[in-house]
Formats: sequence, structure tokens, C-alpha cells
Amino acid sequence: MARMTAAQAAVEILKLEGVTNVFGLPGAAINPFYKAMETNGGLHHTLARHVEGASHMAEGYTRAKAGNIGVCIGTSGPAGTDMITGLYSASADSIPILCITGQAPVSKLHKEDFQAVDISSIAKPLTKMAVTVLEAAQVPGTFQQAFHLMRSGRPGPVLIDLPIDVQMTEIEFDVETYAPLPVYKPAATRAQVSKALDLLEASTKPLIVSGGGVINADAAELLVELAELTGVPVVPTLMGWGTIPDDHELNAGMVGLQTSHRYGNATMLEADFVLGIGNRWANRHTGDLETYTKGRTFVHVDIEPTQVGRVFAPDYSIVSDAKAALALFVEVARERRDANLLSDRTEWAESCRQRKRSLWRKTNFDVTPIKPQRVYQEMNRAFGRDVRYVSTIGLSQIQAAQLLHVYKDRHWINAGQAGPLGWTVPAALGVATAVPDETVVALSGDYDFQFMIEELAVGAQFNIPYIHVLVNNAYLGLIRQAQRGFEMDYCVQLSFDNVNAPELNGYGVDHVKVVEGLGCKAIRVFEPEEIAPALEKAKAMAQEYRVPVVVEVILERVTNVSMGQSIANVTEFEELADGGADAPTAVFAHLD
Repeated sequence: MARMTAAQAAVEILKLEGVTNVFGLPGAAINPFYKAMETNGGLHHTLARHVEGASHMAEGYTRAKAGNIGVCIGTSGPAGTDMITGLYSASADSIPILCITGQAPVSKLHKEDFQAVDISSIAKPLTKMAVTVLEAAQVPGTFQQAFHLMRSGRPGPVLIDLPIDVQMTEIEFDVETYAPLPVYKPAATRAQVSKALDLLEASTKPLIVSGGGVINADAAELLVELAELTGVPVVPTLMGWGTIPDDHELNAGMVGLQTSHRYGNATMLEADFVLGIGNRWANRHTGDLETYTKGRTFVHVDIEPTQVGRVFAPDYSIVSDAKAALALFVEVARERRDANLLSDRTEWAESCRQRKRSLWRKTNFDVTPIKPQRVYQEMNRAFGRDVRYVSTIGLSQIQAAQLLHVYKDRHWINAGQAGPLGWTVPAALGVATAVPDETVVALSGDYDFQFMIEELAVGAQFNIPYIHVLVNNAYLGLIRQAQRGFEMDYCVQLSFDNVNAPELNGYGVDHVKVVEGLGCKAIRVFEPEEIAPALEKAKAMAQEYRVPVVVEVILERVTNVSMGQSIANVTEFEELADGGADAPTAVFAHLD
């Protein structure tokens, strides 16, 4: 066995567990770990500008590619507390990331030492494990258990806190014989799957709801195969978007109060049976539960037992990893098809497609100031089927989900439940690090963009190119729209007359100058016909300069985006499409 510091043992375990990239910031209490990374080699480190940014980079890295686990590293005290938002976001969406923090010496933990905070207690509610390692000999086992927990059951984050003296203590560690622990995931039984299919067969208008668990399990192909075998249309949730291509004949559209399609909600209201796989019945998907559940039979498949019945009691449930369940669903469905025991769903599926052909929102606006719908229309044209979109929250994200198209799993990357402002820039950098040869396009409103704008310098320093579409209305748009119910427009204005940029006409921050000052490239657009050329130019600039390129589109100040309190009562504030010409990039629009 080799003798090495506990920090060196941890670095070796990271590599043996498949880690190649880490994101973080050094500091006094974590310097021994950084010394171990330098000495041992084998890990590519991206230096963030903010530790919260590093945690979101780790999230983006994990979300971009099956099997990835993002790692973020910081020193003691505020570095750990800065990671909390990243841990919350990862926990909420079942994303495994590993946060490693430095800590004061063990002997000083109870003495209120400089930057000594009980970070493991703070992080416990947001992690699968949060621990301060007090004995150097426990470091290898703690890291081994961390990866086991992150991958087992419902995936999620872990925080390991390492006192500086623990990091520096030498231990015996046999690198050659280390092996990851077996991963535990519950699996459906044949009897359970047969029961669920019996319930489906008893219905006349069934739907499959495909959630983020299908993506986490890398099971999108099985999901599509099940839909095709049974002829049952699929509703992807926001977190499951891309599990079935938007233009697949059995994609029935998204359902919900905000990130939904008109045809998706209409189809859900017609359905009499719902098989939910890897979803959690989020409130912005269901809306009021009486409307969502009335007259429908529900089967729920989820990897986490405590998720079953949390929002409402299904008629039948299966605790299983989505991939294990779907593999068995496909097997049993294939047997039933071959025995002519599956119902013909042609008429029902065609009625869903008919709604999809007609219930569209208008995007083809030519007015100035630019309406945001036109931006998404041009994004559909510019980026095609293979783009990976990254976004987090706000009217920009809601309307993008209504109007953009996604064709593959992990091509819509979104902080779904937590929705932290500022997430998009660092997450996009993490995604682009994970898939350096693919087109990554981030989407932000102006406030989300400003929250962690400093992380753009990371993209410039480490040559991480991606395109960031910034839709600027100089407003906290989603909050302003929510304030309509209170008859106020209070503390949500971001507009001001910038004495250094009078050409902005009161839109406040000069994002172009800030972006360029951070070492990146930027283009500003005022007219709708300028959007498409700007996006094409941005693609070329990202390749030429190998830095993030921002396309800022100056929008009209106020747009109220479609939303409501019930899937049966979504308010449409704008005029609707009256044919393909009104929504030329809409799926099926060419059939009108």
C-alpha cells in the first residue's frame, strides 16, 4: 500500500470514480487539497469567480451527459455557504454533484475559529450526505460512500467537509485495489408492470407523462419505444422535455400552468388515464389538483418511495428506477402486441395530433420594439435539432418552453424546482465543458443575466465558447406580471438612463460593454429583422474567438406571457396563431 496524504487519497478516488473535471476556488483551508491535485495530476480544474457559480457549473456538467458527476471545491466558511444554492438546486432536481469544502483544524471547530462554520449541519437538509471528516483514515471511505449515495436510489448531491489538518495527515491507501461500491436502484417487478398495463388497457384515452427521472436514468429511447409499441401519446414535463422529440407523432405537448402548450393542456383534459414515469406531479405542471385528476386513473412510477402519494394518491404505484421499469414495460408490451392483446390507439393519437396541428401561439411579429415571441421563432430557425438549451427562470424561460423545440434528452437543461436567478451563465459553462464540440445556447432575461455575469470571464479565460441569448426588457418581468393581481408595479423596474450609453434609451445596464470588459463578445439587436443575422454571426464568433458570445435583444418593456391557475384556464394575453404563417417554426405548422 502507498503512503500519501488524505487529500491525495481523495484526489485519486475522484479519478477512479470517473471524475475528470472539477470547478472551484482555492483558499487557505482547502490549499492542501489543491496541492494534492497539482501533485497527482489528472484533473482539469476550472477556476470560477464565485463559489455559487462553481456549484452551478458542476450542476450543468452533470446534467449535460449521462454518468457525469460534477465536482465543486471551495475553502472554509463562506465558500461552503455560497454552495448552498447549488446544493438546493441539485437536490430539488435529483442531480448528483459533489461539493468539497475546506475547514478549520479539528481542534478549533468548537472555538469559533476564523471562517469555521458548521457547514455539514447547514447542508444536511439539502444533501444525501453532509459530513465533516474528523479522522484522516476515514477520508477514503467517506468519498467512496459519497459516490455510492449520489448514484443510488434518487440521485442527489453530497457535501464533504475536510479540516485542513485532516487533509494533510498521511494515511495508507491502496490505489490499485480501490473499486466503486455497487449502485442500488429499486426495480419494478413483472407483476407490477403487468398490473399497470392492465389499467392502461382498461382506458380509452391514455397518456404517458415522462419526467426528469427518465432523463436521469438515461432511458429516453425506452420511453419512445414504449409509446410506439402501445400507441399511447406522451406528455413530457419541463424536466423531461426531450425524452421524446417534439416532432414525434406521439408527442402530445407539455402540460401546465406556464411552461405548457395549448394543445398539451387540451389533450390532458380529454385523457382518462395517465401513466407517470419519473415525474413528481409538480404544482406548475398540475395546477389545481381537482381539475388535473378528475375523471382520470393514475399510475405513478418513481425511484423514491416517499415521492409516491406526496402530491396526490395515485390509483396504483411502482417504486422503481425509470430505466428498469421502462425496460420491463417494453418487454411486456411487446409480448402483448405480438399476442394481439394491445388496443388500437390510432383514433385517440390522431385526435391529439389534430390539436397539435391547430392550437398554436403566434410568433411571427414584425413590430418594433421587438416582441419576445419573434426571438424564439428565430432561435428555432438558427439552431435546429442538435442545440442544447440552458435556462433557469423568468418570463424568458417560460415563453421559451412554450415556443422553442427540443428533440433529444439533455438538450433542455433547466433548474426546474429551485429556479435560482443567476444559474444560467455558470450552468451553461458547465454544460459547454461537458460537451465541448456541441452547440450550447443559454437563454436569460436581464436580471438572471446580471446575477452572476462575472462568470463570463471564466468562459473567456478557459476558452469555453457558447451563445447566450439575452432578452432585455429592463424589468423583473415575471414578478411584474405576478404583481398585476395586487394592482401594483413596485420595485421591479431595472430601467434607468445610463449616462455612458444614451443609445440604450433608458434600458439601463450596458450589457455589451460589460460582456466585452469580461473578455467575451457581444451583439445588440433593436429590430426584428436583425435577430437572425445576429444569431448566425454569434455562431461564427464563438468558433473564431472560443469565448462566450452574447446576443442581446432589446424587447418591448411589457409582455404578459400565457399562464393561469388551472390547466383548464390559462389566460392567453396575446393574439393566437391563425395558421402556419403566424407560427412558421411551430411543429406541424406546415400542415395547416
